[in-house]
Amino acid sequence: MKVMAIDYGDARTGIAISDALGMICGFSTVIHDRREAVVAAEIAVLCKTHNVGHLVLGLPKNMNDSEGPRAEKSRTFGAELTALTALPLTFWDERRTTVDAHRILSDVNKRGKKRKDTVDAVAASLILEGYLRRQELGV
Repeated sequence: MKVMAIDYGDARTGIAISDALGMICGFSTVIHDRREAVVAAEIAVLCKTHNVGHLVLGLPKNMNDSEGPRAEKSRTFGAELTALTALPLTFWDERRTTVDAHRILSDVNKRGKKRKDTVDAVAASLILEGYLRRQELGV
């Protein structure tokens, strides 16, 4: 079953979709829109196009494990996605994924606009990687 990981943001939303075996990231992209309904609709289309069976949505928690306004926004968006796609959804602690994505892109010398255009897809890939690893370990 394919799994889609989502790094939901204010200006851009990163998407990463696993291969059919749910082992590795097979596709990634970025949705460039601020409107929640438009982003949700584009995700629904990607789910159908790629035959996704499960959604994993990044949950931005504070470093002390509390949830703030961004986490609340993600939970609201998650409810909208579930209603729109009828797919099961798991929230995933996304602390440090964007920081790690920036580090990865720095390591491969991606700078400026190229970084800005891909950092959210890399962050979504890190969310997907973490989720798939947990599934593999049966935790």
